[in-house]
Amino acid sequence: MSENKSSHSSHIFGTDGVRGRANQSPMVPEIALALGRAAGKLLRQKTSKPRVVVGKDTRLSCYVFENALIAGLCSMGVDTLMVGPLPTPGVAFITRAYRADAGVMISASHNPFYDNGIKFFDSNGFKLPDAWEREMEKLVGKNDFQDFLPKDDDIGKNTKIIDADGRYIEFVKAAFPRGQSLKNLKIVLDCANGAGYKVAPLVFRELDAKVFPLGVAPNGLNINDGFGSMHPEMVQKGIIDHHAHVGVALDGDADRVVLIDENAQIVDGDTILAICARDMLKRKILKNNRVVGTVMSNLGFINAMEELGIEVIKSQVGDRYVIQDMLKHDANLGGEQSGHVIFLDHNTTGDGLVCALQVLRIMIETDSKLSDLAAFVQRFPQICINVKVASKPPLDSKPKIKESIHSVEQTLGASGRVLVRYSGTENICRVMVEGTKYKQVAHLAQSIADVIKTEIGSPDKENGN
Repeated sequence: MSENKSSHSSHIFGTDGVRGRANQSPMVPEIALALGRAAGKLLRQKTSKPRVVVGKDTRLSCYVFENALIAGLCSMGVDTLMVGPLPTPGVAFITRAYRADAGVMISASHNPFYDNGIKFFDSNGFKLPDAWEREMEKLVGKNDFQDFLPKDDDIGKNTKIIDADGRYIEFVKAAFPRGQSLKNLKIVLDCANGAGYKVAPLVFRELDAKVFPLGVAPNGLNINDGFGSMHPEMVQKGIIDHHAHVGVALDGDADRVVLIDENAQIVDGDTILAICARDMLKRKILKNNRVVGTVMSNLGFINAMEELGIEVIKSQVGDRYVIQDMLKHDANLGGEQSGHVIFLDHNTTGDGLVCALQVLRIMIETDSKLSDLAAFVQRFPQICINVKVASKPPLDSKPKIKESIHSVEQTLGASGRVLVRYSGTENICRVMVEGTKYKQVAHLAQSIADVIKTEIGSPDKENGN
């Protein structure tokens, strides 16, 4: 026991659950087992025989963590419901549908196959609050569950849920009006070789669309590899090759989506959010005429919302924080530039399929092309650069970095803005500069990135994003 105790980090949760390189701390089977036991202990304090839904994406390492989590949960007297590969929003839905006490998704979202992650949902399908995660961290750190082990005849059992895919497909289709169809629409659909590879094509085909699928042959190693929302160029090519009306690019766990219009132009989360907000305002279902964005939201999006009289709440980056602010400010629509768009009237987390269907519905009802719908958002030039870092010291503690940021802010004045922050899930510092002139913005962003690389950069080259 002592060996395991010493190997467990006291701080393992980031902004989106536990995440890291598979088979390296904290993403090792020992911690997954302890997380299952910790969750089981907390749930058993609320109910005598909890049930937990366990889903995953298509990464090779998911087998390791799926088995370790289920073993940990069952060892604490928790029954588990295994759904296999299913989008993150599908796991949230199944958790509610089965009246389960919690849900777990094994995924590193848009990251490469060699990364993985574990995120928990409560019984309502919302991601666990920080307080729950801190309590789980304490229990994992101690790694001593002897005083809470169940009796021999009360160990949990695992059940495979064979109809999870079908249930989720019907749930997603219910977000699209009955009596309408996607007939005559040609859609290029990229599933990133991820969790949506089975259900996503069926959703659109069952609504009568002509679907040209990409990224639907996962092999455990190709998730997000040249496909998906992080690599929309595959869909852009498909739009041209097939003369398609629209492209839909999901990420590895299908909780985010990027759309591509008929001209092969990318429509990101900010513009999707604006299109849906304007539609909901017209239909008088946008609660409090309010939408939640983030500090990364493009100024063009914010201006477009203000012109419509829609208030924009700026959340921290991360869909869990967007959702928290939606609940706090009584909003039913929120999202991120990355393509997490949350419709609380439909689901409790970002849902790439539900989001795509909302935009397709608007296209049909207004007899508009996607490019026409997107045109009212006049985006400001925005450059984002990711710099790989060896450590994450407070940025204010590094005078040269602090000065470079201040200098760029002085140069832009009131016509732009700067945001420099660390990723919550990777050893990356993100530099975002926004202004009115593209070349100036690109130069200024690179100037900050160069200083960060010199001061705290890792030996690897930084990645542009």
